[in-house]
Amino acid sequence: MSATPSTPPTLEPSSPGSVEPRLSALVVARNEEAMLADCLATLRFADEIVVVLDRSEDGSAEIARACADQTIAGAWEIEGARRNTGIDACTGDWILEVDADERVSPALAREIRSVIASAPPGHFLIPFDNYIGDRLVRHGWGAAWGVRETVRLFARGCKRWGAERVHPSLTLSGPKGRLTQPMAHYVDRDISDMLSRLDRYTSQRAADLRARGEVGSFRRHLLRMPARFWKCFVARRGYREGRYGFLLALMAALYPMLSHLKAALEDEGPGDRPTNGG
Repeated sequence: MSATPSTPPTLEPSSPGSVEPRLSALVVARNEEAMLADCLATLRFADEIVVVLDRSEDGSAEIARACADQTIAGAWEIEGARRNTGIDACTGDWILEVDADERVSPALAREIRSVIASAPPGHFLIPFDNYIGDRLVRHGWGAAWGVRETVRLFARGCKRWGAERVHPSLTLSGPKGRLTQPMAHYVDRDISDMLSRLDRYTSQRAADLRARGEVGSFRRHLLRMPARFWKCFVARRGYREGRYGFLLALMAALYPMLSHLKAALEDEGPGDRPTNGG
């Protein structure tokens, strides 16, 4: 996925003798050589950059070693586990989590440095500007399909990820705040990329459902579909994005149903499936 290049922030890391809190920037990536360099370039304002590489087979490792202070390579099936590994490796007083397809603007960098200078240990929500290709799509995200805002800035010990493969749960502590400057997020290259993401996410969600024994019923998931579509297209004003908003609402409505069907049907062994005459 290509992204519009971003100008790195001009802020400098705090000097070794400074009393300012130290900031670690954490990136967890898998095969992101097309995105990683631009992402890391926007994180130079941090005191430390940590990159966790999960089963990467492209040039991500070389990019990370050239730009990061610490690189950790390994294999993690559970998203929460690999993110917690990165958090544990950070040495800063505050941690900023950034994905490879996200960019920190100079304005957001300045706001981060400003708030951590005096904030008590806690966590901050950061709003997102989400892009499909070069199109900024502001409305309609949510219902497990896209992020409008989320906790990405937090003091050490104030955030842990849960043990899920996709959309892990969070455990947060300390006071909660909200930043005003958005994180740029290049979500999908195009509609085909979005459909590939839907296939990948629902497969991971199905594995989580089977592991917990919570496959659920077809009827329950069927009844959820109209409500999820309405939530994204109407309540979250996806209609303002036209056909893009319709597409987001459709993906949000399909996500739980497809996850359920994969968990219920793809888990069956060959002996459990009916024959043509069954």
